[in-house]
Amino acid sequence: MRRDFALEMCKVSKSFGPVQALRCVDFSVRLGEVHALAGENGAGKSTLMNIADGILQPDSGEIRVNGEPVTLRSPLDAQRFGIGLVHQEIALCPDVTVAENIFMAAIATSSKWFTSRRELEMKAQGIMDKLMPIPVTTMVRDLSIAEQQLVEIAKALTLNCKVLILDEPTAALTESEVTTLFGLMNSFRNQGIAQVYISHRMSEIFDICDRITVFRDGQYVGTDNVADVTPQQVVDKLVGRSLEQLFPPKPKEAPDGHPMLSVKDLSDGEVFQDVSFELRDKEILGFAGLIGAGRTEIAETICGLRAHTLGEVTMDGQVIVSDHFADSIDKGIIYLSEDRKGAGLFLDLSIAQNITALDTGLVASGGFLSGAKEARTAKDLGRRVGLKRGSIHNAVATLSGGNQQKVAIARMLAVKPRLVFLDEPTRGVDVGAKAEIYNIVRELADQGTGVVAISSELTELIGLCDRIVVIHEGRLVGEVTGDAMTEERIIQMASGLTVSPASDSPATSELGERN
Repeated sequence: MRRDFALEMCKVSKSFGPVQALRCVDFSVRLGEVHALAGENGAGKSTLMNIADGILQPDSGEIRVNGEPVTLRSPLDAQRFGIGLVHQEIALCPDVTVAENIFMAAIATSSKWFTSRRELEMKAQGIMDKLMPIPVTTMVRDLSIAEQQLVEIAKALTLNCKVLILDEPTAALTESEVTTLFGLMNSFRNQGIAQVYISHRMSEIFDICDRITVFRDGQYVGTDNVADVTPQQVVDKLVGRSLEQLFPPKPKEAPDGHPMLSVKDLSDGEVFQDVSFELRDKEILGFAGLIGAGRTEIAETICGLRAHTLGEVTMDGQVIVSDHFADSIDKGIIYLSEDRKGAGLFLDLSIAQNITALDTGLVASGGFLSGAKEARTAKDLGRRVGLKRGSIHNAVATLSGGNQQKVAIARMLAVKPRLVFLDEPTRGVDVGAKAEIYNIVRELADQGTGVVAISSELTELIGLCDRIVVIHEGRLVGEVTGDAMTEERIIQMASGLTVSPASDSPATSELGERN
């Protein structure tokens, strides 16, 4: 028996009907190790970890904990063996507090008749403060997606895990939150805790992990020490081909001429104030900022999802007023939500119904919906975004997270928008699919569609965008272009620090110094 391995999964297979999700795969994680599990969406990573957590049972294979064979029939069984899983998709109860969510499992399994709310909240606040000082009396429904992700991680910290599985834990986090999380992970490593880290971000894998295992199409590809491979070698294994460039080339000359979108002194009276910026034709503009800075709220206000108290929005020379999202859609303005599960998709409807949902007139015939037109439109757009699926009539809930995101993008493309706001457009999407999405976004911009990208992944903003505006505590504090688009500079501005001028834009210098 190999007792240096905290968890071993040997020759594990799992099918869902005719779909073979895992084919005789192997995976193991040592005590005090951070082991990356990488693969494109649909490769089987989450399926294997759901088996490790007792959510799913394998069709065949063996699971060993500390060298001993075990049977995991439920998440409670996994917890008893010291296995904890932080899910990729947020699974919190929105109508109770942060504290109640953090200790829900402990309360459910406790033999006590009564639980002290004050004691519960004090313990929860101590755990939450390690990640972010969110008041634990806050209702979860009032938190942002990024804050909810941190609560999911806090839940896992209460389980006294010997094996901690983190499935895309940084997908909604900014750089500063990622740094905090990595500090905790390093302390867990020093305590001998085994950690499984699932991520599509190569930089993070090479920053925090000791070994990396690659899956492709439900099969084991190989395991390497991180120190012995390059990111490019890992990407080649992931996609089964050489991926020369992740981002499409930017225009050689910056877009000029009149702006297609102009925002002046926009305020919502709550989160952001006096926001002004312009978006030019054939340009991709990035929004950068920390959690709570107001990036999403600005986009939602322009798209009619939130009310504004002051300011003016002009598109193509016409003042636009959108009181509802339906008004924005009619004007060709589309918002792609960061919360695809809660606000972005109809999970119980079919892939075809989701893709055509923004304008059912596109698939109508004689005043009635045409199933044939709906399927044809969905198939065409699905191919355009590289959607991996079974039947076009299957529910969206049956797809992996990354393929759900592709459905959301296909739905946006169906109405041929004039202006799109992409909020975390590649959250939880694998590297191969990211490249496809980036090419789609650049193609949209080249064809004249206005694009504003909001992302917590600075590499994404720098690689994709022509300009980036930085938001700090509800105010736009500057912009960066060209060689000034560096992670260090953006983080300084987003954190409210004074930065030295490094761009040709006068706004960058003035606003940076003022801050």
